[in-house]
Amino acid sequence: MAAAAEIESFDKLVLNALSGPELEEFNRIYYGRPNHHALPIKLSTTECAKENNFEVAAYDFPAKKEEIRSSRVVRVGIIQHSIVESTDKPIVEQRQAIFEKIKRIIVAAANEGVNILCFQECWNMPFAFCTREKQPWCEFAESAHDGPSTQFLREFAVKYGMVFISPILERDENHGDTIWNTAVVIDDQGKVIGKHRKNHIPRVGDFNESTYYMEGITGHPVFDTKFGKIAVNICYGRHHPLNWLLFGINGAEIVFNPSATVAGLSEHLWAIEARNAAIANSYFTCSINRVGSEKFPNEFTSGDGKPAHKEFGHFYGSSYVTAPDGCRTPGLSRVNDGLLIAQMDLNLCRQVKDKWGFTMTQRLDLYAESLNKVVKPDYERQIINKN
Repeated sequence: MAAAAEIESFDKLVLNALSGPELEEFNRIYYGRPNHHALPIKLSTTECAKENNFEVAAYDFPAKKEEIRSSRVVRVGIIQHSIVESTDKPIVEQRQAIFEKIKRIIVAAANEGVNILCFQECWNMPFAFCTREKQPWCEFAESAHDGPSTQFLREFAVKYGMVFISPILERDENHGDTIWNTAVVIDDQGKVIGKHRKNHIPRVGDFNESTYYMEGITGHPVFDTKFGKIAVNICYGRHHPLNWLLFGINGAEIVFNPSATVAGLSEHLWAIEARNAAIANSYFTCSINRVGSEKFPNEFTSGDGKPAHKEFGHFYGSSYVTAPDGCRTPGLSRVNDGLLIAQMDLNLCRQVKDKWGFTMTQRLDLYAESLNKVVKPDYERQIINKN
């Protein structure tokens, strides 16, 4: 559970402090538009959310009507949630409890017509990588193609015609039982159409994840689904602008950023990085962070001089969506489970490219030439010294 000192939501603080023209002006400056374009939510969904203790919110990102192209409207959902059972319970019991919780939110998403649904990083387990213990946490690792999490989601993909992005701890049995931090993409027919492995691995305090897995080798894949071209920039990759860039170059229209990050470490960066990426690359970004505090059986240290501890902070949720023009939704709660729905017209991606010309005016040739020099051992920085 979240500590008593945790505020529920930055966005609600603003809403409680401002009203009328002042609130509209704040929204225009901070969110990019005076009105959030909130969408109505079915009464049955609201009741389900109340009964199962999760927040639900929905917003619209329309585009201008075009003469040549038809509108390409898609509904995207992102889920943030806490773990259910304590981390000293059996592995199967912990995972199954999360499945039971998530099942109810998936049904709510389907009830609202969601086409693509993405979960947080390693959604089916506690974020145990801070402990650097191999057992029992490596037992959560599973096959991307037929592991329990993929099998669980296939049923819903077929039933609701929904695409799922399922970030898991993957075990690659065909290559020496290697473990990866992987996002599995399941299409609306229940077929695994591909996967992406986390490109950038943090070594920051408790987030020293190279104990379990190393940098991914899948490049920057974009998955062409029934509902649009999507990509997955897993957690720490959001700190690397070139990582975002390559997904855009490969044609992504929506880039998901499933994450696990705690207050006091990155919260002042959270609202900036994915939003910047949406602007710079003219695509939608969907940022998902887990929520709550997770306590582990054994103490662990961070290598930063702090005392040994059994938990490493509050996962602050605050999941949000940004459009290619930089407008964004309010965030979900910092303390509660939640489902955020964004209805988006993907035509907006090209419309913004035409307006701002960021992709047209970028100098990939210049960057490539410079980077080719940088990676060479004899590289000398381009510094002009005063005589």
